[in-house]
Amino acid sequence: MSHKQGRITTQTLQRKKSQKDPIAMITAYDYPTAKIAEQAGAEVLLVGDSVGTTVLGYDSTIPVTVEDMLHHSKAVCRAVDRAMVIADLPFLVAHLSNDEVLKAAGRLMQEAGVYGVKIEGEAQVINNVKALVQAGIPVMGHIGLTPQSVNQLGGYRVQGKDAETARRLINEAKRLEEAGIFALVVECVPEELARTITDQISIPVIGIGAGRYVDGQVLVFHDLLNIGGTFSPSFVKRYAEVGELIHQGIRRYVEEVKERKFPEEKHVFRFETLHSNQLLSK
Repeated sequence: MSHKQGRITTQTLQRKKSQKDPIAMITAYDYPTAKIAEQAGAEVLLVGDSVGTTVLGYDSTIPVTVEDMLHHSKAVCRAVDRAMVIADLPFLVAHLSNDEVLKAAGRLMQEAGVYGVKIEGEAQVINNVKALVQAGIPVMGHIGLTPQSVNQLGGYRVQGKDAETARRLINEAKRLEEAGIFALVVECVPEELARTITDQISIPVIGIGAGRYVDGQVLVFHDLLNIGGTFSPSFVKRYAEVGELIHQGIRRYVEEVKERKFPEEKHVFRFETLHSNQLLSK
């Protein structure tokens, strides 16, 4: 099956929402994972600041810098032919001045080649969202559980479970749409709330832990394949146990090295002449 039609754009995603054609989005951080994800049909690749916890070994996304995002976004962009690549603006950057936000987002687009940027939050970042959109930079919003604010939220908890916070999230979604975002990630909210948000705004809504009635889904590459992780949120479905396969393969390699079973005859090189022993003895 070929997925090499035209590039995915904001218009492509908007059309998918209107046609009720679900959007498949994957968070990837490097060349090989991005290449695999696109070849398997993923339409949007997110270079998330979750690279901090998934790949770089931090205990939160907070230490991730613009330079980190540039490094990983460049690798992902080199891998793709068709998929839309979106990069997170890391912790605090979205809350800086218009000029600093524009500079960071501009670097991600010009130096890395991403299609646009994702920003967490609403009230605190709305002016910067407007500035980015006015500058021609596509912006994806992100509300609900926003990992950059996890300390303020009191941990990784479902958001919008009561009427007051649910209404607030609906209003946030509407204000972000008015500010010009082209799509919205909604994370860890009740399914009914995600459905209401999806119905009440005209742009695509991508869910993660947000139930079945959104315009698309996003999962992290390493989570859906169970690579290297120990914590698995309840909303993650594991589609393959790749981490275990990797472990088994490396374990066999180590054992064969220790037992001198690797390399075998077929893995070594030989002299081309019949006089190799004479050559070596001189």
